Amino acid sequence: MKISHRYFGAFAALLLILTLALAEGCASIGNPSGGPRDERPPRFMSASPAPGSVDIPVDKERFTLTFDELIEVKDPTTKVIISPPSKNIPRVAAQGHRVTVTFQDSLQPNTTYTVDFADAIQDLNEGNQLKNFSYTFSTGPTLDSLRIAGRVLSALEMEPMQLKLVGLHRLDPEESSLSSQYSQPSQNSHNSPQSANPQNINQSLHKSLFTKPFDHVGRTDDRGQFSIEGLAPGRYRVYALDDTNSDYIFSNSEEEVAFLDVDVSPSFTEATAIDSIFNLKTGLLDTVVERHRTVFLPNDLILRSAKSRRNQQYIEKYERVDSTRINLLFHYPNPTLPSLHLVGMPEGSEPFIIERSATNDTIALWLRSPALVAADTLRLDVGYMRLDSLQQYQLKNDTLRLTTDRTAIKRAQENARRQLEKQAKQLAREAKRKADKGEEAAPIDSVTPPTPLMRIEFKNGSNQEINRPLIFETSVPPLRIDTTAIHLEEKVDTIWRSIPLPPLRADSLNPRRFMIGDSWKGATDYRLTIDSLAITGMYGLNNRKSETSFRTKEDKQYCSLILRLTDWPTGRPAYVELLNQSDSHLALAPVSAGKAEFRYLAPGKYYARIIDDRNADMRWDSGDPLTGLQPEEAYYYPKAINIKQNWNKDESWAVFATPVDKMKPELLLKNKPTLPKGRTNNRNRQQEEEDDDEE
Repeated sequence: MKISHRYFGAFAALLLILTLALAEGCASIGNPSGGPRDERPPRFMSASPAPGSVDIPVDKERFTLTFDELIEVKDPTTKVIISPPSKNIPRVAAQGHRVTVTFQDSLQPNTTYTVDFADAIQDLNEGNQLKNFSYTFSTGPTLDSLRIAGRVLSALEMEPMQLKLVGLHRLDPEESSLSSQYSQPSQNSHNSPQSANPQNINQSLHKSLFTKPFDHVGRTDDRGQFSIEGLAPGRYRVYALDDTNSDYIFSNSEEEVAFLDVDVSPSFTEATAIDSIFNLKTGLLDTVVERHRTVFLPNDLILRSAKSRRNQQYIEKYERVDSTRINLLFHYPNPTLPSLHLVGMPEGSEPFIIERSATNDTIALWLRSPALVAADTLRLDVGYMRLDSLQQYQLKNDTLRLTTDRTAIKRAQENARRQLEKQAKQLAREAKRKADKGEEAAPIDSVTPPTPLMRIEFKNGSNQEINRPLIFETSVPPLRIDTTAIHLEEKVDTIWRSIPLPPLRADSLNPRRFMIGDSWKGATDYRLTIDSLAITGMYGLNNRKSETSFRTKEDKQYCSLILRLTDWPTGRPAYVELLNQSDSHLALAPVSAGKAEFRYLAPGKYYARIIDDRNADMRWDSGDPLTGLQPEEAYYYPKAINIKQNWNKDESWAVFATPVDKMKPELLLKNKPTLPKGRTNNRNRQQEEEDDDEE
């Protein structure tokens, strides 16, 4: 059959339209694919001079390093550390593919230099970090290649100390070892730093820490780890500082400091590492390869960092709060109560009652004499221990001029006058109302000023722990307390019945605070009543009637914990501190007969640490590099302790079984390392789930 030209043309046009439509669908508009995300860090290509070069001229200023892509140097002043340090910090800058290091001082002769970039170098676009990269050269004929490594932890919380400066002082051959110079300070010196020997910098074995910049330096990473390279054979002392002013010495007592008790001699040894290669298809072991490598020692140093207890002291604030009281605030705790004397008062007189904190850094003086209360201006001599330029404690005397704020007194008097006027108006209205009714009214002039009363504040609230005292405070120190006018009752069924009042105990630091009882019945309602005039305070003030009601918990609402220390040395003073999930203090108990016991705990999740309490004062003490005194050591229980209601849990604890830098549970860590992009850490959650399953 012969096809008509007309039909053939229509068929060709339709075919063309379908072809174009298919082509348009295949060529739809969209963003071109850029391939997988770049996760590779920059690659080092070359340097001028080359890494490991020797005999570099001491007047050489600029060093250039080249990489395979565009890069930047992040936080060079913080992350890049150059050892040995220079008086003027070298400039580190990136441009294009290159990093330049420019020295502003002449180099030291016959010295190995190390430029440690840590993770500061990263690519410009994706921010991929080149980690643990360093560059080394020498101005002498040889390249020193020894190194030391370790970690810096906070002494009490055992947190990894990030971006901490670690410094070395190389010892001269004639210097004696650390252990033979001085004996350990006595326990008395541990409590009283001003009496410890040596007393000043010139006598201290660590005097170079205060006077001489470090010979070699490094910086800790986000895990608190450090490595100092380019060391020559010899003996070194190791320190760690905040060094906020970049002077490479311990010049600021506000900075934290750490030091080792022993000198360090870097060395190396040869070791064999075993690498196992698995078949990617079968997952089975395919090849075992032995690899020889050099291990530099020591590589596991632990430095415990804390603020020195030898801090510069001064009076931070002083004021006469009102005519009756003087407040003093010191910058740091005082080991003993400062001497306090009012100018013009005879020696041996007691013109005030002292209220103070346990560390003697907050002090209130309540004036006894009406003449002193009425005086507009007082002068107070304060004597306390202050450091001189040689870090030696000397007695410092300050004379403080204290004035009464008469404006505040006038304001109080004006408020009292207005209150009287308000009462008079109320009486006048009441008198008119009664007069309208034909009743007899009290005369208006019978209004008397309100009598000032002493306030009583109960501190416990409506719920009371059965092993805690009931606490109340008076607004001024009391001069007389009539305990027969203080009544304690318990509710039996619906009836309040009187019970004997436990002994009333005064707080040894706060003369306004008092405690009653510390052993209550469980699930019981109590009521304490203090009758009016039961307490007479200073300045003729009496109390009004005060009352509080409270209820104790049931015994079964509590749980208990016993921690048995299987490897703690017998007779070594220590205490265990219970912590919450924020690493905050909850309770503490002394170690006795190899165990620490905690009773009347609320059910929940706990953490624990033990403190090596060298002076047995149940309080953590920081160290003193001047006397070679280390901070008291802390050790963490390595996991959470879950205790259910009405449970008595008994746990064994081998304190030294876990490495020191791995003791603290990860959930408690605040200074966490930075994870690579796209990675999350599920270890904490898994660990907590394992702990819960154990219950």
